[in-house]
Amino acid sequence: MTLGGWIIMFISVGFVTALLVWSLWKVLSTPGSTEHLHSQVDIRTPDITED
Repeated sequence: MTLGGWIIMFISVGFVTALLVWSLWKVLSTPGSTEHLHSQVDIRTPDITED
């Protein structure tokens, strides 16, 4: 592989790795994020009618 190929590969892999690390850091370090989590029990669909 040429020098240009190596440079592009390292930039690409470095960018994707940095994006992954930033995403994980944002998800794990956001305070109060557990209050925004929902399960299927919390979801109300329009076809369910409560009497």
